[in-house]
Amino acid sequence: MTAKVADHILERLRAWDVECVFGYPGDGINGLLAAWGRADDRPRFLQARHEETAAFEAVGYAKFGHRLGVCVATSGPGAIHLLNGLYDAKLDHVPVLALVGQTDRSAMGGSYQQEVDLHTLYKDVAGDFVETVTVPEQLPNVIDRAIRTAYARRCPTAVIVPADVQELDYSPPTHAFKMVPSSLDRSAWTALPSPTALRRAAEVLNSGDKAALLVGQGAAGARAEVEEIADLLGAGVAKALLGKDVLSDELPHVTGAIGLLGTRPSYELMRDCDTLLTIGSSFPYAQFLPDFGSARGVQIDIDPHMIGMRYPYEVNLVGDARATLRQLIPMISKERRETGREWQAEIRANVARWRDVMERRADLAADPVNPELVARALDPLLPDDVIVTSDSGSAANWFARHLTMRGDMRASLSGTLATMGCGVPYAIGAKFAHPNRPVVALVGDGAMQMNGMAELITAARYRHRWDDPRLVVGVWNNRDLNQVTWEMRSMGGAPAFLPAQSLPDVPYADFARSIGLTGIRVERPEDVTEAWRTALAADGPAVVEFLTDPAVPPIPPHATWDQLESTAAAVLKGDADRTSMVKQGLKAKAQEFFGSKKG
Repeated sequence: MTAKVADHILERLRAWDVECVFGYPGDGINGLLAAWGRADDRPRFLQARHEETAAFEAVGYAKFGHRLGVCVATSGPGAIHLLNGLYDAKLDHVPVLALVGQTDRSAMGGSYQQEVDLHTLYKDVAGDFVETVTVPEQLPNVIDRAIRTAYARRCPTAVIVPADVQELDYSPPTHAFKMVPSSLDRSAWTALPSPTALRRAAEVLNSGDKAALLVGQGAAGARAEVEEIADLLGAGVAKALLGKDVLSDELPHVTGAIGLLGTRPSYELMRDCDTLLTIGSSFPYAQFLPDFGSARGVQIDIDPHMIGMRYPYEVNLVGDARATLRQLIPMISKERRETGREWQAEIRANVARWRDVMERRADLAADPVNPELVARALDPLLPDDVIVTSDSGSAANWFARHLTMRGDMRASLSGTLATMGCGVPYAIGAKFAHPNRPVVALVGDGAMQMNGMAELITAARYRHRWDDPRLVVGVWNNRDLNQVTWEMRSMGGAPAFLPAQSLPDVPYADFARSIGLTGIRVERPEDVTEAWRTALAADGPAVVEFLTDPAVPPIPPHATWDQLESTAAAVLKGDADRTSMVKQGLKAKAQEFFGSKKG
């Protein structure tokens, strides 16, 4: 039988070592689906419940697997549904390939059913490479360039294949005019700054006494080098949320997350430092960085398009984080290596105090369960090889502040797009990338209702394909879109707008049990720890539903130590009757902070 274009596409994916494709069927990709049948489901077609979650699963697979994620969707609505997940990949710099169907070539331009101008639709999200295959000879070059570009530029790319083209007999490009041959190889490469730039950076770093490091996901492959240069400089290390798993939180000078979801020690580290070294991060919130002119700065980033932003750095080093640091470390002077010890001791004291404050805040009484306790109780129970995903919302605060990275733990969330609904799909993608590791997803009830419950069905369907069957979903059930509620109160001093903010009370644990998963509902603080233990010991996916107090605010990191230590868990008795913490503390501090920056 003559191979079809669709057969060749799957063959080329296999040649690129693609093992999984996340998607949802539709007649715009019938040719591809038939090819999957002929190929004995290689690469594996993994059916999500929605194209958006298929894209999220591809992003989670790529983030945690350090390899290409692939998703597939039909023409029209299917292609449109992929966009949110693809934008998540674009903004977090994740390599993902989207294979998208299109109406037959003969009908294009005729306002045919499900005909959408996909080039226009995708020209932003997949602007680095988006192409429509109109004849078989365009392959394999189009597939190869899409994959090579996704890897090289850490971005989403898209290949659009009209339905009739999928069914054409495949014929390769010939050795002829206007034919474009292709090749599979993608050799490794390393970028390094010039020696002059490295010497300039070393001069800046050697000049200070109070060094701060800010690391993001671009430093993930340079853990040993980051630890070494922090030690040589006597520095504290703050982490952007996408860099949460770059460095162990067991190091006493690691201050944790930075930003509105960050820690007080990270805030003070940036406020008081005289030298800033940023590695592999494009953290966007300049108000959480040192005051302009108060610190000299050096940035290391592999992407020249993303470097030199956010802060007036004196030296911008374009290069791989690990290779660049290996060149830079020997340039740290002997004199500089002997300074900064008092500064680092102060940082360590602040970190110890912060951990004590967080523990005491988690122990505060709430109605019925303190949301901080839920994350705090989980922290010591997490296996050292766990993968943790977080959705957007107030749960991300507790993920950022209470979970201690150690061992080989991995963790991520939608960092730049900050989209809701990615937590459970990310976890499923992570399970296919690492079927032998436990995965935990931390999700608010809003995100759970948006995408999470549907994707529990996906987890139930594929649970037997995972060597380690543990996938634990923790749900903060507070019947409120809590992060936006607190933003309204703290930024604008407005009460929650209940028609927009309140959520129906859904029995998440009951739903999990109804589809054959473990379901646990927790209504008392004394049951929190045991519920996590039970879920982590389950022989398959488990949902732990915690009834949490919506009146516990995510205190901003620039709040004073006294404010952090005071109870902020007073129950709101009515929407108009806000607590004094909201009226006087959060609102005043937010106005002070955003009105005069550091304050």
